[in-house]
Amino acid sequence: MNSIIPAPIARQPWAMLIPLFVLVGFGAMVLYSAGGGSWEPYADSHLIRFGACLAIAAVITLFGRDFVRFATFPAYGIILVMLVGVEAIGAMGGGSQRWLELGFIRIQPSELMKPAIVVALAKFYDTLPPAMIVSWRALIPAGALIAMPMALVLLQPDLGTALAIAFGGAVVMFLAGLPLKWFALGGAGAAAVAPLAYFFALKDYQQRRVTTFLDPENDPLGDGYHIMQSKIAIGSGGITGKGFNNGSQSHLDYLPEPHTDFVFATMAEEWGLLGGILVIVIFGLILRWGMQVARNTEDRFARLLAAGMVATIFFYVAINLLMVMGFAPVVGIPLPFMSHGGSSMLTNMMCIGALMMVNRWNREAPRARFA
Repeated sequence: MNSIIPAPIARQPWAMLIPLFVLVGFGAMVLYSAGGGSWEPYADSHLIRFGACLAIAAVITLFGRDFVRFATFPAYGIILVMLVGVEAIGAMGGGSQRWLELGFIRIQPSELMKPAIVVALAKFYDTLPPAMIVSWRALIPAGALIAMPMALVLLQPDLGTALAIAFGGAVVMFLAGLPLKWFALGGAGAAAVAPLAYFFALKDYQQRRVTTFLDPENDPLGDGYHIMQSKIAIGSGGITGKGFNNGSQSHLDYLPEPHTDFVFATMAEEWGLLGGILVIVIFGLILRWGMQVARNTEDRFARLLAAGMVATIFFYVAINLLMVMGFAPVVGIPLPFMSHGGSSMLTNMMCIGALMMVNRWNREAPRARFA
């Protein structure tokens, strides 16, 4: 078999790439339907963005361990400065100030910070002596690395992205071996300040999202409209769905954002429970492969990096699915590799590229020991 298939192709992680290609292709079909039975404006750009981001992931795969370690904190600092720039000169969109206009490209720095915080914390804990893991030196600097971008992102305001940054950072801190009592105290503290944050930190529309999540039926034509229509779309699909390109909720414009935040509801209406199970299984295969990459490395930095990237993708998937089914507030988290959106595609493909990079490090490790 090795003589038939060229080695550069054979050694690619097809256990992840094949499910990924299937998921992106399935997403393009759903976006074709969401566009009213047309490749434009969603399905074609979705595939183009995936191709461009796949090329970026392929470049990331080529990075060496020493280069990544060297570039980690400078890259984190540059993205942090970009977040400050968003507050000063950022472009508005959808009522939020989240983008930087760089002439030839419009970029959302907060999306870049999601993988960047994972790499920064992995580098921090890799250089920290094991004896200091149980001391404040393991907590305070890492907390500052997370808190600075979170504060800037919350000013935009973008609660979903801020929570994603916190989740990725917390997972790396947990896997680094910080005492469990610190996480318990942190959870208790968050629960204690949650009421204050609700009344004094959240915007009015963010407060309405929380109350709507708790009781969407109270205002089915107002704030609860998104969740109610999403539930109707998912439930009306039944076991096998209404059929490809036959979704009434999305085609008749009852379902808001059928191509982005609620793309899973669009899919479930047409493909039913079977389609939903297929999507979840594919995500499971991708995440399982990612965790295998993390487990197979003996390098602490690579292990924390890989596990953090898996956690970042998982956060996207879990929050979006919970959101469209009414188990979480609507926070604007798209479904990876299926929703129409360049920022989400870039972030998740950067995570995939980082995982492929660590997988290459694992593959080359035996040769490196004898070099």
